[in-house]
Amino acid sequence: MQVILGSSGVIGKHVALELSKMKEPVRLVARNPTALSSTHETFKGNLLVQEDVMNAIAGCTVAYVTVGLPYHSKVWERDWPVLMQHVVHACIVNSCKLVFFDNVYAYGKVEGWMTEQTPMLATSRKGIVRKKIAEMIFDAVEKKGLQAMIVRAPDFYGPETPLSFLNLMVFERMLKGKSPQVMVSAKRLHSFIYTPDAGRATAFLGNQSTAFNQIWHLPTDPLAMNLEKWVELIGNQLSTDLSMQVLPKWALQILGLFISPIKESMELLYQNEFDYLFSSDKFFKVFPEFEYTRYQDGIKNTLDSYL
Repeated sequence: MQVILGSSGVIGKHVALELSKMKEPVRLVARNPTALSSTHETFKGNLLVQEDVMNAIAGCTVAYVTVGLPYHSKVWERDWPVLMQHVVHACIVNSCKLVFFDNVYAYGKVEGWMTEQTPMLATSRKGIVRKKIAEMIFDAVEKKGLQAMIVRAPDFYGPETPLSFLNLMVFERMLKGKSPQVMVSAKRLHSFIYTPDAGRATAFLGNQSTAFNQIWHLPTDPLAMNLEKWVELIGNQLSTDLSMQVLPKWALQILGLFISPIKESMELLYQNEFDYLFSSDKFFKVFPEFEYTRYQDGIKNTLDSYL
């Protein structure tokens, strides 16, 4: 039995579907979990309660943390350390392996390509939280015998990915005949991961015994493009030519006074002001058989999902 903690989000759903394809029994854990297959077991629990986490992980061999807490620094600082302490403890007690699905916030601003060796130099509040979680996990690996890995992904796009800024500000607006919007710059290179690939690769790594006790960057098309190119390719598939709106930093600061997600994104705007390059070379070298989705195909699949 493998368990997904935070199974209701887009990544948790894709991990569950992939594990089912592997014929693995799956337990889905959330406040209100929904089975995606007749073979899925559901467990209603609060991951901030140690007893719930212990019961959720009991009898499982691998636990995937794909939780999405509310996007607010105060919530992250308060809840993420507690949640992860519960998970780490429960995994150790139950001899369960841990797979933590992470983002790249812990790295902070990076010049050049982000790799698994990139130092964690976060300056943002959310990035510092992620850095502390990573340190907590590997401290337990070193001192308490935990078997764990951290899998990291860049920004998302793809079908049924409602929290992706690329989906919200580009795909959805262009489908409605509106001008696509980008933040700060449309000329900086920016890596994105196709959400089904992120889920598939996370489940895949969780079932590779040699992959534990290290960090992995999930498979992403190495052909990083700027947002101008994204808009061009999407426009070509839609047979439309819409002018782009670039939202400057000062405008976002004003919008942030009224729109919480924008306010909470301001500390991470360096990801849009500068190149955002995510290397998956380690994954491709070790697992060359894994088929990832090229941007052109991902764009088509994403557009088709709205129709």
